[in-house]
Formats: sequence, structure tokens, C-alpha cells
Amino acid sequence: MRTLSFWVPLALAVVVSAIPAKDCAHKVKESIPPPRGWTKSAPAPADHIIELRIALPQPNFSELERHLYEVSDPLHDRYGQHLSKEEVESLIAPEPESIHLVNEWLAAHGLYEDSLSRSPANDWVFIKVPVSLAEEMLKTEYHVWTHDASGDAVVRTTAYSIPEHLDNHVELIQPTTMFARMKSLKTTFRINDAQEKAAAIPADAPPISVPSASGGHVDASCNQTITITCLQQLYNAVGFEPSKKNGNKIGITGYLEQFANKQDLQSFYADQRPDALGSSFDTILINGGLNNQTLSEAGAEANLDTQFAYGLTFPTPGTFFSTGGRPPFKPDDLTTTNTNEPYSEWLDFVLKQKTLPQSISTSYADDEQTVPVSFAKRVCNGFAQLGARGVSLMFSSGDGGVGDGEEDPALQECFTNDGRNVTRFVPLFPPTCPFVTAVGGTIHIPETAVFFSGGGFSDVFPRPTYQELAVSKFLSKLAPGTYKGLFNPNGRAVPDVAAQADLFRIFLSGVPVSIGGTSAAAPTFTGIVSLLNSARLSKGLPPLGFLNPLIYTIQALEPSAFNDITVGNNPGCGTPGFNATKGWDPVTGVGTPNFGKLKDIVTLDLLHIPGL
Repeated sequence: MRTLSFWVPLALAVVVSAIPAKDCAHKVKESIPPPRGWTKSAPAPADHIIELRIALPQPNFSELERHLYEVSDPLHDRYGQHLSKEEVESLIAPEPESIHLVNEWLAAHGLYEDSLSRSPANDWVFIKVPVSLAEEMLKTEYHVWTHDASGDAVVRTTAYSIPEHLDNHVELIQPTTMFARMKSLKTTFRINDAQEKAAAIPADAPPISVPSASGGHVDASCNQTITITCLQQLYNAVGFEPSKKNGNKIGITGYLEQFANKQDLQSFYADQRPDALGSSFDTILINGGLNNQTLSEAGAEANLDTQFAYGLTFPTPGTFFSTGGRPPFKPDDLTTTNTNEPYSEWLDFVLKQKTLPQSISTSYADDEQTVPVSFAKRVCNGFAQLGARGVSLMFSSGDGGVGDGEEDPALQECFTNDGRNVTRFVPLFPPTCPFVTAVGGTIHIPETAVFFSGGGFSDVFPRPTYQELAVSKFLSKLAPGTYKGLFNPNGRAVPDVAAQADLFRIFLSGVPVSIGGTSAAAPTFTGIVSLLNSARLSKGLPPLGFLNPLIYTIQALEPSAFNDITVGNNPGCGTPGFNATKGWDPVTGVGTPNFGKLKDIVTLDLLHIPGL
């Protein structure tokens, strides 16, 4: 017997009409040109199982957004008064009519409540169906599409339709038109070899003078190898000891079978943080994620993220989220294969949790143009929900400068996938979501922008008010016509901040290696944010939550709280990219953190600080 209990309350308010006929009039919901770099091959096997994600509209999201900005604005009297899980869910719940009509449509195809799962707010419906049924429901045809460069295959379509009467009650359905390929943002990786050792900086080399650093200097060796000590010195955090008992936690996300190895962590601690030896972190498995602790299977990305984030914040409890759900589709495997984007699976999971780490770092992203606009906006709204609950989300800004990292016009590969194939800068999503903090990269001491630091302007999200002043100042300095047509000057600008991003010494499969990328910068900045949260929580203050309004307010009123980076650029797409300059820039944002100054600001009553 099928479960109908979910529908009973609706039946009291709505006279249930006859179940719509399967052949009722349909309307195209989304249609895209064949994606560049993909080849359509055979029709998808009719009995291949896919999990459809049906998004119902969130009619009150604007109200949630209002709450988010009020509790995140240091000038507002509600600053820090974050919402509960239940309060957030009540603000994003769909209309009962939408739930009812979608239920009717699903029932017409033999899909009842016992076949479905739902998000806590009932704004998402998840259902596993064979391709043949998905094609009937969506009036479409699925094919196996092969990625030309990698050979990976996915089951997708380029258009789908829904019944006309559902057009205002269904926001999107995936996987349909999603051809994104999540990538790890790791740009450099090399084993420490004899040549590097020969070039080692002498042990007695004088320290580098950096007025903003702890004690006014940084060890000379930090220009060749970045360690925990280097970051503590450079970002003025020497001597601060976070509490492990005040409820503060730090989280790292892991995808694409990247395993954080605990034996490597102990080697790293012995090398750089001996007081942390014997401590570890919790691993949470999501959507079939794994926790392979075989030393040879250790992931460079996962090890980099966990070793530096947890090394910077010890003894703060750490959590590593290992999320499964990576294509490709295997044509000879007709078992259920989840081909949704893994970060949406992670988001589904964490939004269900009562308590979460207050600071979370992610070093993975997609080219923004490969993510359907409707899906990007919906995922971004999910990040807003976490921000409203007091969670700070950091994302690496990217490792391709303004696109592909290629300055030579003859070799660049920054082409639009909208059928025009014209050159355009390539921002990354989720960093372009206005509800997360995008972290760019620097190198060396004194710091300069690292050449691969991802930066630019979103083609999907408009520029939020919190960065209007800072970004407008940068744009006003550009020569008229600079990169005209290559970027959207009205878009959300990235990055917001920066941190060191190269020459990081980690342990991988038992061996010390040097590694870099903005995937090093994100956990570094997240570590600093976690230390700030520890300082606040120890004083009885709430966590920082969504950071960006605070970041830009502090940069405007107390700019010395960030180390302004004014040298360097981020080439790509056949151009030199943008230049780092005084104030905010699309290479290093407002700069790198001065923990000591930031701590002094955020541990006081922000509403009563002169200037704020």
C-alpha cells in the first residue's frame, strides 16, 4: 500500500482534481545549445536509473535574504542574531499548491510518496526513475554524451519540458541540461627534489621585515617553503591559542575520491605542529563517499586542505566531509548511478543537520558557464541558508587567472558555450555566488599576487551592494574600453580576499612534497576565520557567519586589518588579466588577513566601535 499521509493536510484545503493526463500540454522549461567540448553518442539505455531532483519555488526567499543581510551587517542592530534551522526552513518552504500539483503530476506517472524523498523544507523532491520514464515525464530524449578531452561520459539532454500548468510550480529539474565538470583547484604539485634542496635558503639568513606580521618579521625560509609557522607569523597570529571547548569547529569538504589520510596528518604534525601529535579529525561520509586510509591512496588536495586547516587551528575540532557522486556514466553498468553535482549532494546533507562547523572550506568548482543558470541560483540560495544559520563558507577562487591561465592569444581556450564560441573570461561557480567568500592567492614575502589567482566578474549574479563601493573604485581606474566584451562589469566580483597559495609543504603518501593553488589559500583563510570565531565564542559572542558584508565594511573603515596586495596580475584568455592594485582588485580582493587586528575588531561590540 502506497503512503499518502503527506497529502492528507493538502486534501483538506484543496479539492483534489482528476489526475492530469500524461499527454497534457507541455512547455519547454529549459533548452541549451549542444555544449562545447562534448559529443553526443548513443541514446541512453532505457533502463538506466537516474535520480531526478525537482526544485519547487521558494516564494519567500527574498525574506530569507533580508534576514541574512541584517544578521551579517556589522552596522545593523541584528548583527550576529542568526536563524535556527527551523526558521530558515519556514522561510524557504514552497506554497502548498506547488506541492499538491507536483504530487498530482508524479502520481500520474505512478510515482507516489513512498517512491520519493524530500528536503526538510519540502522545496526539493528526489526520485529515482529509469531513463524511459524520465523521457516520458519530461518529453525529451536522453543521450550518452562524451567529454572530448577526458573521455568521461554522462547521461544528459539539451532540453526538457513540463506540463504547462506546472510552469510556475517547478523551478528546475536536474540532471537534464547540466554539463558541468567539477574540478579540484590545484595548480602546482612537485616532489621536493635535490634541486630545491640545493637552492635552500641558508638557516642563518636574516628574517624578512614585514611590519604587519607578528613581531614585525617573517622567517626567510618562508620565501621557499610555506609552513604553519610562516602563516602564523605573516598573518599576525603567533601566540593565539584557540579553545577546543567553546563549541567552535572547522570543516573541510572533499570530493572526487580525494581521501584525507590520517597517517600523513601525523607526519605533518611531527614536522610542523608537534603539539598536535595524536589528535585527528572526524570524517563524515555523504552520498556514498569513502574513507580509504591506504597510504598510497592519499589525496593531495584532501591532505593539503586538512593538514593546513587543522594545523592552523589546533586544538579546534575538525570535520572532513567525504562526498561521493562523481560521473562518469558507464554504458555497461545499468545500476543506479548518481550523476548530480557532488556539491549539491553535500548541500542536501548539511542543510539537514542541526549543528555544523562554523567555518567550512571548499577547493572545488565548475566553470560558471557550464552550470545552468537556474541551478546555479538555486545552489547559491542553499549557501545563503547556511549563512543565515551562522556558517562562514570559503571557496577557492580558481587557478586559471581570468580563465585558462594562458596569456598567448593564439593558445587561449576561453570560448563561450552558448553556440557563439566567442572569447570571454571564465569565472568559476560557486565562488561567484554572492553568499560565499571567494579566496584568491598570493606568493612570496612581501606578498604579491600569484599569477594563477582566479578573479573576475560573474555573468550570472549581479554585483551585491556590500561590494559596490570597493569594486566601483577599481572599475573607475580601468582605462576606457579595457577588455570590453570579455567580462560583465556589473557582475558579482571575485575574489573577496586572498592568502598564500604556493610552496606549501605537506605530507603525501608518507613523503614531504610542495604544493600550491588557491586550494591552499582557501583552507588558510578558513583557518584564520576559525581562529576569529574561537575568539568570539570564548567571549560569549556568536560566530561570524556570512562574512562578506563585514569584510567590505572593515576594508572601508579600517583597511589595515587586511594586507593590501598591489603587485601582480592574473593572465588568461589571451590577455595579461587584471592587475593587483590599491584597494580591492579582481586578483586578491581586499587583500590578506591581519589576524591580530581583525581579532581586536570582531571581539568587541561592533556596533560601538568608532568608525563602525
